[in-house]
Amino acid sequence: MQNIRDIAAEIVAREGGYVNDPDDPGGATKYGVTIGTLRRLGMDLDGDRQITSADVRRLSKAQAIEIFLRDYYHAPGIDCLPAILQPSVFDMQVNAGANAVKILQRLLTQLGWPLTDDGAIGPKTLAVAHAAAAAMPDGLADAYGMARRGYYYALGDTHPRLRKFCRRQDGGKGGWITRAEAFIAPDLHLSAAEHRERTAKWA
Repeated sequence: MQNIRDIAAEIVAREGGYVNDPDDPGGATKYGVTIGTLRRLGMDLDGDRQITSADVRRLSKAQAIEIFLRDYYHAPGIDCLPAILQPSVFDMQVNAGANAVKILQRLLTQLGWPLTDDGAIGPKTLAVAHAAAAAMPDGLADAYGMARRGYYYALGDTHPRLRKFCRRQDGGKGGWITRAEAFIAPDLHLSAAEHRERTAKWA
């Protein structure tokens, strides 16, 4: 597996710089770190005893990487998952919090290893994930990536304001879809026509 610090740096690059999209529930964000995360961590970067969008703007890439490694990789136990799952689950944990693990738990249940989708990596989830990785060494990571992709499309189905993250204005794949497919083998990517068909019912 690729060095985890390199993976964290790739997440920072993928997330990009400062944004404050009114349709993004995370609010002010830089390198994927939201204002809510800074407040939870008490990171008053400009020393004014308040944590505002100004602090988000001051966040460095190095600080973002350390936050991701500590709070989104080690703390939830992603470092204990099978190596083939870690990059995609880590990336999804940054993007969607505990939903990353819930998606994995639902997938494993669908594959025949029943789990409660509570978003927590406990002993049972770890045991099942390692059993599934041993049984599906060449397919589990792709299956998780496709489950991620399906999760994003489902968000677009039910939340019109989030559709722009799944589908560009020209109808092509949006950032969420290309992000999920970055962890899926190329021959399993949806074609442009398949993507358009999947989103055709959206206004």
